[in-house]
Amino acid sequence: MIGKYPAKMDDKNRLFVPAKLRSELGEDFYVTLGVNCGHSCLTVYTAADWQTLMENYNNLPISQRGAATSLIFMNASQCNPDRQFRFGLPQSLLDYAGIDREVMIVGRAGQAEIWAADAFAAFERENLTPEKLLASLEAIGL
Repeated sequence: MIGKYPAKMDDKNRLFVPAKLRSELGEDFYVTLGVNCGHSCLTVYTAADWQTLMENYNNLPISQRGAATSLIFMNASQCNPDRQFRFGLPQSLLDYAGIDREVMIVGRAGQAEIWAADAFAAFERENLTPEKLLASLEAIGL
């Protein structure tokens, strides 16, 4: 998943799935707590990636299934977009990410993220530097 897509929450806490992400996300997907460089956001997982995440969690020894890891599942929401490609989000997730009305949906390789628009703008200002871009490219082997 790639790109960034500005969007607005409607009065029923629903978002519109961007056309370019519809086929990648599929008919149902999962949204849960996320974090990127210390900023709160929401992470969107395809059904297949969510299944892998659950399997990985269930394969952990009980001693490693800590509260922080469990929070990802406790706060998850399964999303099934309607005919207009809108999906709802619980208020608890919106509160965590500081989302009110204006959002930015961004692709992040195998996942997407949902940010409060102002938080994403601050994240970009903070991280969109030649030095940080170079470090990111080196980290992924380029």
